Amino acid sequence: MNAHIERIKKNIEPLRQQIINHKVYSAIKDVDDLKVFMQYHIYAVWDFMSLLKALQKNLTCTSIPWFPKGDAETRHLINEIVVGEEADVDSFGKRKSHFELYLDAMQQCGASKNEIEKFITELKKNGDFTSAFTLAGTPKEARDFVDFTFSIIVSEKDYLQSAIFTFGREDLIPGMFHSIVNDIDKKFPESVAIFKYYLERHIEVDGDHHSHLALQMTANLCQTEQHWKEAEEATIASLQKRIELWDGVYKQITAKKDLMTATQ
Repeated sequence: MNAHIERIKKNIEPLRQQIINHKVYSAIKDVDDLKVFMQYHIYAVWDFMSLLKALQKNLTCTSIPWFPKGDAETRHLINEIVVGEEADVDSFGKRKSHFELYLDAMQQCGASKNEIEKFITELKKNGDFTSAFTLAGTPKEARDFVDFTFSIIVSEKDYLQSAIFTFGREDLIPGMFHSIVNDIDKKFPESVAIFKYYLERHIEVDGDHHSHLALQMTANLCQTEQHWKEAEEATIASLQKRIELWDGVYKQITAKKDLMTATQ
């Protein structure tokens, strides 16, 4: 294993553990709690796809006329990940992106898609994140999470994009989602079949294959000590944003329960 990757993994482990063992998971007691979680998390699912496509744009030729761009090994790595994320299969074998699969899971459990759909519709119209967030009523923590991701996207630094993709998303997802999927089917068997499939699919694909591809991609792109230093700093910031996102979900779930208790 690359020594720089080992160092980053060691230095971010406390943050990883905070995420994997976050109290938000144990706060999800019923379907209504799960709905709150999903309505926040969908923003991270969406901006993950944007980060993925930014990497593909920067590492491959996506314009006409076509010309060879960058290293063929790195092109192969990102294109293979894109296929798996943008055109995977649902439980019926139908091709869907993981974002579309998540929307299906939200619909099945009764989580509102209005907010994320308003956000995307407005963003398509004018490209203005501020107005899209405002119109949709996006929670602050979800807004801050997306803003950070896009600050890395617009930096045009592919090695930073790869670092937060790898250590803040792909390499993190299996451990994080194990914390959610445990016993969830026992609690909500009729409402979460698609969500359970989504989680298990991530654990299977990201844990076994995509995380290895992403680690290799980051190693290929970080060419200097400065690159590795910046990559570690960006990774730490991305994990902190994830913790803040989960904190926001936890506060919303507990506030809802406190309100219900007070009105009973």
